[in-house]
Amino acid sequence: MSNHPSQLDLFLEPLFPVRQAAVSIDIERFRSKLKRAMAKAIRECPHNREVIAARMAQYLGLPNLSKMTIDAYTAESKATHDISLVRFKAFVRATGAVWLWDFVVSEDGLIMLEGDEARLAEIARLQQEQRALAKDLKTLLSVPINIKRRGR
Repeated sequence: MSNHPSQLDLFLEPLFPVRQAAVSIDIERFRSKLKRAMAKAIRECPHNREVIAARMAQYLGLPNLSKMTIDAYTAESKATHDISLVRFKAFVRATGAVWLWDFVVSEDGLIMLEGDEARLAEIARLQQEQRALAKDLKTLLSVPINIKRRGR
C-alpha cells in the first residue's frame, strides 16, 4: 500500500529534523545533559575508561590522562570540571561517538551532517534552485513573444 506524498506517517521520525535555536542558554542544564551524553558514549564504547583516557592522551600529545579526569568530565556532581573543546574532540575520537557533535550543536538550531550527507543536502539545494528556475522559465514562456522584424 503506497501513501500519498502529502500524507504524514505518525511513526516516522525524520532523519534530519528541522531545529530551532533555543531562545536562552541554560548552562547548568546543558552541562548536565553533556555529562550524561558523554557517560552514554563511554557505556556504548567497546573500550573501558582507562583505554579511552590513554587514547585521548595520545591524540592530545600528553604522556598520560587519568581515568579520574574522564570520571570528572562525566560526573554531574562536578560542575567545576568542564571539558575543553580540544579535549572534547579527543574524547569523541577516543570513544567513536561522533553523534556527540550533533548533540552539542542541536540547541543552536544546527544539525551535523556526516560524509555524503553534506553532498545529499547540496543536491537537494540545487534541485530546489532548479525547480525555481523552471517555474520562472515557464512563466516567461507562457506569454507569447512578438518579434518585430527590422529593416525589411
